[in-house]
Amino acid sequence: MKLIKGSMSKALSLIILAIMAIQLIKPLGLPGLRQRRDFWKLAVLALAAISVTALLGH
Repeated sequence: MKLIKGSMSKALSLIILAIMAIQLIKPLGLPGLRQRRDFWKLAVLALAAISVTALLGH
């Protein structure tokens, strides 16, 4: 069970990193993500999502 939880947070991290890279190359155009410099908002979202994943795992 621990392997699944660890891989979930790793997969979530990789997905968020990929979305951040896409945002830097070509903005997503979503509300709040219209400019390249808005990629930091995705980092905050990733931190919150990984924190929730870690809390649910314990």
